[in-house]
Amino acid sequence: MKNFERCIEIILAEEGGLVENPKDPGGLTKYGISARAYPHINIRGLTRDDAKAIYKRDYWTPIKGDDLPDGLDLLLLDCAVNQGTGTAIKLLQEAVKEKTDGVLGVLTMDAAKRNPSRAIAEFCALRAWRYEINRNEETFGKGWFRRLFRVFTLAWALKQSGVST
Repeated sequence: MKNFERCIEIILAEEGGLVENPKDPGGLTKYGISARAYPHINIRGLTRDDAKAIYKRDYWTPIKGDDLPDGLDLLLLDCAVNQGTGTAIKLLQEAVKEKTDGVLGVLTMDAAKRNPSRAIAEFCALRAWRYEINRNEETFGKGWFRRLFRVFTLAWALKQSGVST
């Protein structure tokens, strides 16, 4: 649970507050929670605690964040938030050379734990490629890459320190 708290604070700092960018397909967002993904939620009235609860339930739990190595937990959460949980899981599977079926099972988790440094590097390379081929890369690409490098830097430091909070 403490790793979630550490990771979610980084994600919330990346996502920021209320944003209404007419070029963003997600529409109105607050703390990264979009009206498109959550049409039943009053986005303008969303609290920080509401957003954290959504991230825990809909992103952290599906990526099994509590079971991931330090650093990789942050990278997968950031990817899940920005590119979807299915994409995050499949990119991890591809990074650790396991079957890319979108089901985060024991084989993928064991492979990630065996060599987290390689998993982090491969995962980030694959994620960058996904950004590059995204139809919105022209508009948002530089921001996505900056975010990826910021989060990678933090994830690598967490991995290197081996500190679980």
